[in-house]
Amino acid sequence: MKFRHLLLTAAFSALTATQALAADALVLMTDFGTADGAVSAMRGVAFGVDPKLGVSDLTHQIPEYDIWLGAYRLYQTANYWPIGTVFVSVVDPGVGTTRKSVVLKTREGRYFVGPDNGLFTLIAERDGVAELREVDEKVNRLPGSAESYTFHGRDVYVYVGARLASGQITFEQVGPVLPADSVVKLPYKKAAREGNVVRGMIPVLDDKYGNVWTNIPKALFTELNIAPGDKVQVRILHNGKQAGSYVAPFHNTFGGVEVGKPLVYLNSLLDVAVAIRQGNFARQYKVSSGPGWEVEISKAK
Repeated sequence: MKFRHLLLTAAFSALTATQALAADALVLMTDFGTADGAVSAMRGVAFGVDPKLGVSDLTHQIPEYDIWLGAYRLYQTANYWPIGTVFVSVVDPGVGTTRKSVVLKTREGRYFVGPDNGLFTLIAERDGVAELREVDEKVNRLPGSAESYTFHGRDVYVYVGARLASGQITFEQVGPVLPADSVVKLPYKKAAREGNVVRGMIPVLDDKYGNVWTNIPKALFTELNIAPGDKVQVRILHNGKQAGSYVAPFHNTFGGVEVGKPLVYLNSLLDVAVAIRQGNFARQYKVSSGPGWEVEISKAK
């Protein structure tokens, strides 16, 4: 009996350890940078909630106040994380104002904690909103932080995210339900085909290499019947005015053209992109990104 008791005790301990290690991941994204202690303070709060919590960083290099780029980085990254992951996102120029603090649950079951200021635009559109809740800050706030008004990333968002990820609160305990369609969304040009032209926007640059990404998906591009080696007409506009017009071949890899030559390809999200092999297209042609930057793609004659 004593041996059996020891086996049961060991099994229970192993199960408890497994459950502790199985806590859902917490992923942080901010525009804070890492030069000061802001990100470290957030991580400290998370580990204070649960020292065994798995905390990772998406990025802390979002340019100051750039809500759009924050929204895109979530879109680019979130679906590669397991269902149940909690994302804490802080790009919050309206901190302390009347903008709502929310937790969005997608249809697949990932959670997004942060200000309802447009950060969740692309996540809501692509993944759908299963439910949206406003954070009840009277209950869900770092103890002792009531008089702090300008650091909700530390005092509200990471505290709520860590408690949710570790199972200390349920999603229902976050706060009251909001209409699922009330998520604040940023306006932008969605990709669409018009005859022999596909139009979209430049949501982001591949900053390290200067490649120009678009929001034109492979499905729309395929409708133009462009095969590898075919030449593509690329027209870029900024605030409605032409900023450049280029002809480049379409290839599946950068190796399809010589070093220093431009090409059109499908990026890692299977969206159309433009690059210079081992060069910087954006810098060479003074192209940037965001809702004011649009693109037109067609088969060159």
